[in-house]
Amino acid sequence: MPVGYLVTVTSVALSTLSALAPVRRPRPLANLSFRLGVAVNELPFIAFYWLAASTWLAIGQGDVDSPAAWAVVGVAVLVVPGLAIVARRGMRAGPTIEYALTKGLGTDWRTTIDAETGAGLRRRRPLARILLRPFLRRRHDVKRVANISYGDAGRRNLLDVYHHRARPSGAPVLIHLHGGGYTGGRKNSQSLPLIYRLASQGWVCVSANYRLRPAVRHPDHLIDYKRVIAWVREHGHEYGADPAVLFASGTSAGGHMAALAALTPNDPAFQPGFEDVDTSVTAVISLNGYYGNYYDQGKDSSPLGYVRSDAPPFFLAHGDRDTVVPVQIARVFADTLRSASTGPVVYAELPGSQHAFDLFHSFRFEAVVDGAESFAAWVRTREKEHRTERTPSDGAPPSVPATSRT
Repeated sequence: MPVGYLVTVTSVALSTLSALAPVRRPRPLANLSFRLGVAVNELPFIAFYWLAASTWLAIGQGDVDSPAAWAVVGVAVLVVPGLAIVARRGMRAGPTIEYALTKGLGTDWRTTIDAETGAGLRRRRPLARILLRPFLRRRHDVKRVANISYGDAGRRNLLDVYHHRARPSGAPVLIHLHGGGYTGGRKNSQSLPLIYRLASQGWVCVSANYRLRPAVRHPDHLIDYKRVIAWVREHGHEYGADPAVLFASGTSAGGHMAALAALTPNDPAFQPGFEDVDTSVTAVISLNGYYGNYYDQGKDSSPLGYVRSDAPPFFLAHGDRDTVVPVQIARVFADTLRSASTGPVVYAELPGSQHAFDLFHSFRFEAVVDGAESFAAWVRTREKEHRTERTPSDGAPPSVPATSRT
């Protein structure tokens, strides 16, 4: 029995099974299932390459010379259709996001994006990157300025700035905070395909660490998010940013904070020592976000408790097979926002998607990146129109600050 080949086939088979039918209970088994399936669920092609290469090598070296060995080959063959199903689910993300954009922004949303803002929108997804280089996130045209301090909590208050090497002026800003259940995680680890994509298109993107449990509790994490916003307001221009156009983003717990920050603009309770700083945001991009209560605290720790009629536009993407943050809470949050807010809500429920779908250049996440970028272009076009409306025709300064919510 070729032991190495057996281990490979068993690993891919278990990972594929976890991607196809993730375990939800009990929690320890669900966590194991999540960890086994998360990579294969986004990169079934890589799993297929590994399986095919191992099979070819085992046969070529003459290791498949017994009924037991051929049984392992049979298992490998049976895994392939499972990988095909996983791949097909991932490729369904594009139409799903297109439908969500149309439902949230209107049937004519593409035609309302002004030519300048929409000029850089991608028309085709990067197949070579998805199929051959899904782990490579960096881009040669983007510079990362790492480990800038924005607070007094040491490494937990450090941020990275990503900007185009040409450093264009007047760039929109994306702030992204990582997930990890408020107990782990770090900057420069999640949503990097989105961050590098936007930075390559002239955005200034900021990814930050924040204080974690058990050293701190809510609302300390939210205060850190608002401190990052305050840092961008003060220092963003040094990297070519226009802090008046600022998108709050986050993954999982980071999405929880992004939603809370957007729904509590300029609230002095969450801005101790920097109460006068404008912490309003232009829009939100939340990926597999958590929208419930913070651990044992009440609704004052949930974005649902702060939904308001003047909420900024929201782009929400969540997996329908998420076992870490079940999709039901995302549905409730999206529906609550739609019923209360006059701003648009784009909610995309991704077929076959687990938690943490934003780690790789997969078909699914590249579709999400394109959707988020299109959403941002629509919002920026509307912001330009509002700025024009607020500017008197005689060229005098506008009577309302550019960073104010409308």
